[in-house]
Amino acid sequence: MSHPSPATVGQLKQIGYRPCSVKDELRRNLIAKLRKGEELFPGIVGYRDTVIPQIINGILSRHDLLFLGLRGQAKTRILRMLPELLDEWIPVLAGVEINDDPIAPRTRTGRRIIAEQGDDAKIEWVHQTDRYHEKLATPDVTIADLIGEIDLVKHAEGRYLSDESTMHYGLIPRSNRGLFAINELPDLAPRIQVGLFNVLEERDIQIRGYPIRLELDVCLVFSANPEDYTNRGRIVTPLKDRIGSVVRTHYPESADEGIEITHQNAWLKREDGVSGSAVKVTMPRFMEEIVEEVVRLARSSPHVSQASGVSVRTSIANAETVISNAERRGILTGESHVVPRICDLNHLIASCRGKIEMTLAEEDGAEDKLIQSLIGEAVKNVFNRIADVDDYPAITEQFKGNLTFPAGDDLPATEFVANMKAIKSLPQSAAALAKEMELDGGDPATLASVGEFLLEGLYVNNRLSKYNARGKTFFKK
Repeated sequence: MSHPSPATVGQLKQIGYRPCSVKDELRRNLIAKLRKGEELFPGIVGYRDTVIPQIINGILSRHDLLFLGLRGQAKTRILRMLPELLDEWIPVLAGVEINDDPIAPRTRTGRRIIAEQGDDAKIEWVHQTDRYHEKLATPDVTIADLIGEIDLVKHAEGRYLSDESTMHYGLIPRSNRGLFAINELPDLAPRIQVGLFNVLEERDIQIRGYPIRLELDVCLVFSANPEDYTNRGRIVTPLKDRIGSVVRTHYPESADEGIEITHQNAWLKREDGVSGSAVKVTMPRFMEEIVEEVVRLARSSPHVSQASGVSVRTSIANAETVISNAERRGILTGESHVVPRICDLNHLIASCRGKIEMTLAEEDGAEDKLIQSLIGEAVKNVFNRIADVDDYPAITEQFKGNLTFPAGDDLPATEFVANMKAIKSLPQSAAALAKEMELDGGDPATLASVGEFLLEGLYVNNRLSKYNARGKTFFKK
């Protein structure tokens, strides 16, 4: 990346550079993108008509922003995309510890350099990626970390305490002419939050009661969880009052949006790469819908703490787990192409644990039982959207005897399809259902997946029963 050519203040003036505050810079570049019809925050799904307008209005208003939302709602991801609205390069005065404008310096050091060197003062160029700094709020964060501290060594050299040059700058001054983000703001101790008052309103800082005043040009952005923000009230009220706009985020409003987010973030292609297994795993749409439905049901379950939320990371981890178990089957059976089946969903318990917080602390194993219940309900909802359970009486009739059907996750697709042939009309019904879902019913791996989905649909609608024995699953009447 090559920066502009001017190397002195005089050369900078010749190209017509004019000072601009960081919030005006964000506003100017945002307006340019809007007029060109460019996509803002590419890759962020489901926020176009809800969250992004809030962000646009906040930037146009030159506000500091707080992103308020439950875990896994892309708050940090959006924060880290805000620097794309900055100029690619900005000039700063060389020899100043923090970024200072060469034409309108705000620091004493910058003004002294300009007074002494004039147009010959050297400048440096800073890229937009170096103008964003982020701090995760933890209880041990101090004022010195964020704002700064008196450097006693510099003071011992004979400098006055009221001189800004005695300071050891914290993260916020070092973010001058840029963006500074604090993740999980409520986790900052209240006395540290109080230290942000002047930065947000008066745009200056003071250290340890000494009259050190440093005018800052910085845009502050925060993230917070509403459980902390409202219920426990750990953002002190005057700080809330000083934050210009509170942008409320949300989970995907439709299953399609959730699936798209999973496609963006989950590791789904396993056959290639340095750790490639040479097993191609193809995830059918109905399995993607079931994985997403599990999380959507959890977000409305009375047994799940909705204040904590159920992150989209749950969908991502679950999709990867289903893919991994199908891949494991392919490795063990020697199949080069596998399709995930309903039996692979049994392993979602591992990737859901800890991500779904129950409302009450119940007996051991309650979490696993809840997850199994959500999986069963998800299969039922998806199956009933796609098929009519009353269309398969011929299949259920054949189970009235002592017929059982094995469906473990260790069965290769060819063996599963061979077992299907023992039940009249099951292969044909599975093939027809596959065609209806625009899947290749002639592929054994796909036919096996759809066949088990059909049997499981009959089970969750109480047309069949199911039991486990010796680590295997069997369907029966």
